[in-house]
Amino acid sequence: MIQSSGDLIADRRYEWARGLTDAGDHAAAADLLAEVVALAPGFAAAWFALGEARERLGDTAGAVAAFERARAADPDDAHGAAVRLARLGALPPVAMPIGYIQSLFDGYAPKFEASLAGRLGYRGPQILLDAVRRAMPSPLHFAAALDLGCGTGLAGETFRPFCGSLTGVDLSPGMLALARDKNVYDRLDEAEAMSYLRAVPEASLDLIIAADVFIYFHELLQIGGPAVRSLKPGGLIAFSVETHDGDGVILRDTLRYAHAVPYVREAMAAAGLDLLCLDHAWARREKGNEVPGLVVVARR
Repeated sequence: MIQSSGDLIADRRYEWARGLTDAGDHAAAADLLAEVVALAPGFAAAWFALGEARERLGDTAGAVAAFERARAADPDDAHGAAVRLARLGALPPVAMPIGYIQSLFDGYAPKFEASLAGRLGYRGPQILLDAVRRAMPSPLHFAAALDLGCGTGLAGETFRPFCGSLTGVDLSPGMLALARDKNVYDRLDEAEAMSYLRAVPEASLDLIIAADVFIYFHELLQIGGPAVRSLKPGGLIAFSVETHDGDGVILRDTLRYAHAVPYVREAMAAAGLDLLCLDHAWARREKGNEVPGLVVVARR
């Protein structure tokens, strides 16, 4: 993402501050960024960077103030200031801003698969397929399937042999471009996942898969209704989430949501979905440790 305030001096100081941040001198970066936002009060990127610097310095109140200014300066919130405010307790758990998710994954797209498969040991699509196999008698076959948040098509590759027709939807054009190269989807659409699901023709799908998509959703209760409407009787929704040992939903330091087991059960029951599988299964590692997760299969 190109960051510019429209003021050459402010831009130069912003880049200098980024260099100080990279070098670990957060105090000097914060001082310089304070000068930048004084020169360019509408520079969202600088306000956001100032919030990050203040947070690293332990100045929570100052960080909150800066993130609030970043959010006000950019209505699309491409930097995810609202998410940072939620993590700091200044906002309740919030829906991830669309602009933030799109910006995050467009930037991540070129290194996405190498990072997941290598450093993180990602296995989300495989644990989903294994769970669907446990929940259904074989042979597996789904006439019409939808891959929500399809990304670069990793889940599409895994499920393609079992689908008559497979559609992928994602918010990120960069991700979709890579998915298109795989030639595993009959159709690819750029859209926000839940908006797309609400527009799917009623009772038209045999399977909805969402591999590590709902870790960016604070509220699983919003998913069940559209899923039930779009699934044929007997159709399945299969998804993975991160989890924790408490109650409800928490926002981790990784800026991903984790959903407790009782909360997932409640969300599926509230939607009128029959829960076929709710198993503990990790989808990725972080810093060498398996991230606690759940794999879920439910039926209309």
